[in-house]
Amino acid sequence: MHRIISTPASKFRQFRRLRSGHTTITAASDEEQASHILLWRYQILDPDSEFVAYWNKVFLVTSLLALFIDPLYFFLPTVGGPACLTADPKLSIFLTVLRSFADLFYVLHMVMKFRTAFVAPNSRIVGRGDLVMDPRQIAMRYLKSDFVIDLAATIPLPQIVIWLVIPASSGKKSDHANNTLALFVLIQYVPRLFLIFPLNQRIQKTNGVIAKTAWIGAAYNLILYMLASHVTGATWYLSSIGRQFNCWKTQCELENRSHSLSCLPSFLDCNSLNLPERQYWLNITRVIAKCDAKSKINIKYKFGMFADAFLNDVVTTSFKERYFYCLWWGLRNLSSYGQNLDTTTYLLETLFCIVLCIAGLVLFSLLIGNMQTYLQSMTARLDEWRIRKRDTEEWMRHRQLPQNLQERVRRFVQYKWLATRGVDEEAILLSLPLDLRREIQHHLCLSLVRRVPFFSQMDDQLLDAICERLVSSLSTQGTYIFQEDDPVDEMLFIIRGTLESSTTNGGRYGFFNSITLRPGDFCGEELLTWALLPTSTLNLPASTRTVKAITEVEAFALQAEDLKFVASQFKRLHSKKLQHAFRYYSQQWRTWSSCFIQAAWRKHQKRKATRELSIKEGIYYMADPEIEESSGHGKNFNNLGATVLASRFKANAKKGNSKISDPVPQLFKPHEPDFSRDHDV
Repeated sequence: MHRIISTPASKFRQFRRLRSGHTTITAASDEEQASHILLWRYQILDPDSEFVAYWNKVFLVTSLLALFIDPLYFFLPTVGGPACLTADPKLSIFLTVLRSFADLFYVLHMVMKFRTAFVAPNSRIVGRGDLVMDPRQIAMRYLKSDFVIDLAATIPLPQIVIWLVIPASSGKKSDHANNTLALFVLIQYVPRLFLIFPLNQRIQKTNGVIAKTAWIGAAYNLILYMLASHVTGATWYLSSIGRQFNCWKTQCELENRSHSLSCLPSFLDCNSLNLPERQYWLNITRVIAKCDAKSKINIKYKFGMFADAFLNDVVTTSFKERYFYCLWWGLRNLSSYGQNLDTTTYLLETLFCIVLCIAGLVLFSLLIGNMQTYLQSMTARLDEWRIRKRDTEEWMRHRQLPQNLQERVRRFVQYKWLATRGVDEEAILLSLPLDLRREIQHHLCLSLVRRVPFFSQMDDQLLDAICERLVSSLSTQGTYIFQEDDPVDEMLFIIRGTLESSTTNGGRYGFFNSITLRPGDFCGEELLTWALLPTSTLNLPASTRTVKAITEVEAFALQAEDLKFVASQFKRLHSKKLQHAFRYYSQQWRTWSSCFIQAAWRKHQKRKATRELSIKEGIYYMADPEIEESSGHGKNFNNLGATVLASRFKANAKKGNSKISDPVPQLFKPHEPDFSRDHDV
């Protein structure tokens, strides 16, 4: 729902569209718009809804950006001239805009908390609990719990200090302004940092994890470590400026005590840089020489760990150079626990080094531990596979398996890893609800099952029932899936790869048939014949073919029990249409029909050769002159010659049939499935 605010310009545009006929404004639409506004005004959000979860993620990113913005205020003071400090005006405006934008999200977060329901504590005994939707109770609970911390984190204190407090302060001093700004920033940084922890817990409670991937989790922990380095570097820079100002102030007090010069505190502000008295003081004072870290004459005042800021001219460079140098300083010393720091006996400096060492030790340990956890989660499956592979190798060596068997086992383990990446798909599916499991199986299997021509003849309901029971099957090259005369316990539908299907028709002498199965074909059709029989026994049918994988094969397998269940529940599996489809695509039926045609063709060729031989013999006897002379009666004995020819043809035919045996063995017709019989009859 969106709240629509009408302006004079929008009303004028609506009036013009009304006159041109583009829209029609009615009283009903106004009432509907008003109802939407009222619903949005009084809407209460569910703490576990998608909108609240999305807002928590957005506010987490915004909070991290706000934590990066606040330490940037420490870079406002800089050395603007000899013995004077100033503030960068462009950086002040830029940080004010960024900080105000970040504060807007904190305000919206407070509004969200006023409109988000909560679970009643006394209803958490069983289940999720009851949501409290009363706005008054929600507001009272929020005011008593987190309102004060959220308000302290939302107030724009740095903007107030920069643009109101410091300009309005009488007799302002640079050190006073810097200390006041740093104090307010640090005070407000604590509640803003505190908001990150319950926000992380809320996101983990809703989504389970902060980061969905291991790389995002590792990057999140690295960003937190970089944030700590950013805060450390900014604090070191502001402390360096304060150390420099403290030196100037100390030397001014010494000059005032000696009554030789009059060093006013206002001289240390760059606003008095053009004053004549300051120019006169600058020519005769020794404050600059005694507070110069680069000067070798200065042996009384020690800058300690802050000397790098002046030796490398960090305090006088541009903002980009100052920021990245300080970030590098914080990152280096936080990672090395401050071991390379050269400190003095100055108390605040020593305390800063102690805190830096402890914080660096804790944060660096957390960074390494969390990143190792996230990165190890990426390779957890790979490590499990390596352990399983090593155990398999040790087991094969212990059992002294032949090299060919070991190689086949290695190929299967490698191929299964490449296909599944160690994920147990069946366990994942079994843990899901039935309707969700059915939709996933439908999405994964239906398009692939339709590639099988036999399944393309079925309707969607029957295909859904089959998809629910299909399981994936992987076979490496050289694997025997079925052996001839062995029981068939599954029906295999090929998705990828090629198989060789061969048969000897029960081991008959001189018979061998071999075909190649490709994607879209199936094998184990004897199981379908067994499942469609109304009086099928528990004994599984015997395979009539030997099926061997030529390449790596991915297929779907339908177990005997599942196929029996589908055949008993769906009567459409008994239709004539599926009967013809089964006969057409069944390799067993194709082999029988091809052998039947081959036997008929050979029988036809044998009969043709016998007939041609008999005709040639008849012509030979009719053309023999000795037979005509021995008869003595020429034409009178033509009928007798024909009779002799017929008798000899009959004798030769009987003799040929007895001597010539059919080389084609008898191939029995495969059992035809009972497609038409109803199981209930």
